[in-house]
Amino acid sequence: MKKVSFAEFGGPDVLHLIDAEEPHAGPGRIRIAVRAAGVNPVDWRVREGQILAAHPLQLPAGVGLDAAGVVDEVGEGVAGVEPGDPVFGEGSSTYAEFAVLSHWARMPEGLSFEEAAGYPSVVETALRVLRQVGVSAGETLLVSGASGGVGSAVLQIARERGITVIGTAGAANQEYLRGLGALATTYGEGWVERVRRLGRVDAALDIAGSGVIRELVELTGDPAKVVSTADLDAPKLGVRFSDTAGSMPDALAEAAALITRGKLHIPVTRSYTLAEAAAAHIDSQAGHTRGRRVIVV
Repeated sequence: MKKVSFAEFGGPDVLHLIDAEEPHAGPGRIRIAVRAAGVNPVDWRVREGQILAAHPLQLPAGVGLDAAGVVDEVGEGVAGVEPGDPVFGEGSSTYAEFAVLSHWARMPEGLSFEEAAGYPSVVETALRVLRQVGVSAGETLLVSGASGGVGSAVLQIARERGITVIGTAGAANQEYLRGLGALATTYGEGWVERVRRLGRVDAALDIAGSGVIRELVELTGDPAKVVSTADLDAPKLGVRFSDTAGSMPDALAEAAALITRGKLHIPVTRSYTLAEAAAAHIDSQAGHTRGRRVIVV
């Protein structure tokens, strides 16, 4: 099969499309013929060797955690799914023609493989940071870098829970944020005062890692009310850096329920081939995204 792999840590140029042995589903696992794989910041952070404590690996290694596709192997002890079923979920080395998933759920009706591949890690992260930041119905949450996949999920899930959301993003994404129910403003010079004019901030999330931790602490008045998924230096200012995943089965179930009820939709704004994995990482690292990027197999 074809698979994206890297033999050393480094920039996007270390990614190569290679011929590899097909993986097989062990006990408690399924294998899918991958139709699409989600592109997540964790993918390039692992490629750079940034977060090996949370994601240990041995080189050479594959890339990717999220995928959607068609079941073609079912491991021992697995029930409720059979070859031919369309599923989405999390596994390893998902930038490939075949991948083994450790957690999965049936795809909601009407969802394409490309769309489905964009949800697993995004929804798990959104649910996790909302829990960690401790924001409740009736309170206001500020999301810095709100237009990407995680931000889009946070906005919609928070609004569903009765939380007011202020989102920052580039000028081109202001209407997008408003369409998701957020109070929107741009980042850049004067952004703190623009946020203050929108209302009191009870808690804040740093999704973009753009060096705004001090300002988020200032706006909330308490570093314990700020959580970052993107700034590795956040703990130096007393802010929690969230990198340990929560329950993926719960996240997949929540995603499927919200999608089915029409309460969650994250658009795919760009897709890539396996051979374009390096370009996908370059674009992901550049930020300024709206919705999701996926690799189509």
